[in-house]
Amino acid sequence: MLALAILLAPALAAAKPPVPPPASAPASAAVSAVPRLIEDGHYRNSDGAIVHSPAHTDTGSAPSGASAQCRDGSYSFSAHRRGTCSHHGGVGRWL
Repeated sequence: MLALAILLAPALAAAKPPVPPPASAPASAAVSAVPRLIEDGHYRNSDGAIVHSPAHTDTGSAPSGASAQCRDGSYSFSAHRRGTCSHHGGVGRWL
């Protein structure tokens, strides 16, 4: 086994290194595709639960857990329809 490793060592050393990913797809692109919330407010809803206040995202895409997009472009996490986006121009669309 040792003799085989000694014989193959020069061939393995001459092997080509792996090809890097194309420059048009940087590694950070996958990270930035996940929308992050810009604002960080919270409120207590009618059930007594703490809910994230409507917020915009850095990508403009809907974040996980959003229930509606307000007319001002922010995303709401409201558990109930009543009052959703009330200080953000009303509901633009339900998600």
